[in-house]
Amino acid sequence: MIHLNYNNLETETQERLLSKSKEEIQSKFGDELKVFSKQHELNYDELLYEEAVKNLYNYKFKFQI
Repeated sequence: MIHLNYNNLETETQERLLSKSKEEIQSKFGDELKVFSKQHELNYDELLYEEAVKNLYNYKFKFQI
């Protein structure tokens, strides 16, 4: 059995998955993240990026070879 994680994927695939993860985080927690970033004077885009990366490690990858 082969186990792959996000880092083992090609750059194009990583970017696509990160984009999808950002959309998912924005739809679930976008308003909360905006409020949090304003309260703590953080950059919203950087906070969104960090949360999207964390979210990627919750994904389960399935490949057909």
